[in-house]
Order: sequence, then structure tokens, then C-alpha cells
Amino acid sequence: MSKTILGLWFLLLVVVNVSASDKRIGSFETDLVPDPVEYALIAPQGFAASSDLPLVLYLHGGGGSRDALDRVRPIFESLWNEGAIPPAIVATASVGARSFYMNYHDGSERWEDVVSVAFLEHLRATYPATRDSRRTFITGISMGGMGSLRIAFRHPDRFAAVAALEPGIEPILAFGDMRPKHRFWRGDRLMQRAYGNPVDADYWADNNPASMAVSRRDAIRESGLQIYLEAGDEDQFWLYEGAEFLHQTLWRERVRHEYHLVRGADHVGPSVLDRHEEAFRFLFRTLDPWPMTERMRQVDDMLDPLKARAGGVDHYNEK
Repeated sequence: MSKTILGLWFLLLVVVNVSASDKRIGSFETDLVPDPVEYALIAPQGFAASSDLPLVLYLHGGGGSRDALDRVRPIFESLWNEGAIPPAIVATASVGARSFYMNYHDGSERWEDVVSVAFLEHLRATYPATRDSRRTFITGISMGGMGSLRIAFRHPDRFAAVAALEPGIEPILAFGDMRPKHRFWRGDRLMQRAYGNPVDADYWADNNPASMAVSRRDAIRESGLQIYLEAGDEDQFWLYEGAEFLHQTLWRERVRHEYHLVRGADHVGPSVLDRHEEAFRFLFRTLDPWPMTERMRQVDDMLDPLKARAGGVDHYNEK
């Protein structure tokens, strides 16, 4: 498909489906950060008359804002129109530019608490959003992918699933292993604002998703948190290295997850919207998992005796 045709297709999608959802903008005050937090949300038309709708927190990337929701709005509208996912509320808060969705080391700004506590409570008090963690999801891209992983790993009891697209994470477990290539786009001032001056290595590890996958493995596993992780193998920031490392860490720690290394995909460009759709479908698939079929039972019955004679267990249950 040519770029011209692709562009016209995307424009047509926006025009045709623009009436399929309502958009609201607002703000709320909290003592967790210095200024009021602005946000936007979308939901199918007439959602205000509904109740207990699934809730999706969509975390924007570095330097972004609540306006990032406009870019993925046509994806949700298309999925709603075809009945692929149920009606839901999708919300994005504007957070500090390049804040990493962090609670800063010095306590001056607490963006993780804004998203995981204050924003959730505001949405639930103001709109017909569910309070059921089994129908509450978190997702994000780049810095938002990093933040969604950290928040979900820290609070796996608050979310049914997390989907992180090209998360801005490093392929290491300890800050002392950081190489210049791992943060060539992040200067010392930026790192010190979040992690302390000098950087507190323990605090960094406490907030690094890969390190958290190790230290919080049992809580993550026991919660049943569903995890989706992806990156493009031509990411301009080389973030596929961090995604692959986290995938391998989750595998070693026997934490179930879905992982995609997308061939030919970059950090920006035409692949990003399709990849968003895959992530969103994953989130809602957790509400209606693939069922056990008679054929599956037959295969289990055939293989169970062979497995018993082999004397082993599957990877995720090995000690």
C-alpha cells in the first residue's frame, strides 16, 4: 500500500468514526504534584448513562500530554464499531515532561502516585468507571510503556493487565551496569531529578521494571497480572534491547507474558498504530480468554501420561 493511499485510509477512518465516541477533558488538584493535573478521556457515545465500565489508563510518551489520546482514539472507535472490545472508558493524564511517571527521589513530584491512586480515584468518582481491578487496565508507549510496567509491577493487585509498547527501559538489573548507549538520550540532570543526586542505585533498582520483575516476582505471579511487551527491532533509541532483556528476565523468573519483537518497526512511523491495536486487543482479551475446547481436552488426555513418565513439569512451574 502506498504512503498516499495509507494516509487517505487513515484520514477516512478518522472522519467516518469520529462520531463513535465522546471525549471529555478535565483536571483535578492533588498535593502529589505542584500543579493541577489535566486529562482527557474517551468512551462510546452515551457512556454517561452506563455504569461499571472497564477502565483503561493510557500513558503518553515523553514530552507528550493528554492530547496523545487523540491519536489512538480512532483505534478504539474502530474496535468498538466492530464489536471487538466492549464499551470502556479510556483516559490519559498529562504528566511532567520526561518525568518517567516517577515518584521523584526528593519527594517533590510523585507522578506514580498520581496515576496509580489520585487519577484512578478521580475517574471512578466522576465517571461510570469500574472499581473492579479485574476490569482495570494500564498501557502506554515509550516513557508511558516504562511507567505502565513500573506501576503494574508495583501494584499488580490494581490492574488486570498491562501492555507496554516500546518501553523506555534499559537492559540491566543494576545501575552500575549502565552504559552510555543505554541512555544516550538521557542526560545526568534528567536522571538525577528522578533518582537522586548522585543517582541512588538502590532507588533506581526499586523503580527499574526488570529489577522489579525479580524482586516482586511472587506478587506479580500470584496476582495473575497479564503482561504484554513489545518493541520494534529497528527502534531509533535501541529500546528493543531493554524489551528483550525484560522478556528474558520474565522468562527466567517464570512470569507468564506475551512478547513481540516487531520486525522492521521503529520507535515512530507507520507501524505504531497497528501495534497499538494489537496491544489494546490483548488487554480486553483477558476479559474473555480463549475457551478450553473438546479437541484441547483430547490432546491433554493423550499427552498427560507421557508427561508423567517424563517426570517433569512445565517451565512456569519448575522450582
